[in-house]
Amino acid sequence: MAKGLVKFNEERCKGCELCVSVCPKKIVMLHETKLNSKGYHPACVIDIDSCIGCANCAVMCPDGAISVYQEDVEKSDE
Repeated sequence: MAKGLVKFNEERCKGCELCVSVCPKKIVMLHETKLNSKGYHPACVIDIDSCIGCANCAVMCPDGAISVYQEDVEKSDE
């Protein structure tokens, strides 16, 4: 099973929401209250544990503001 880690460069984000529109897990959104120095609401992940590391958000970002890292996580038999 894949687990993802998404990092945003909030200062590069212009709040275009393209990343929001392509997330298959619907966990990327624009921050409701935070603004970057340019006055935009930057993107964020609302449930990182649900991220599968597909990197659709990073591929779609026109400003290169998103980095996605993927690691394999073994599922334990508990």
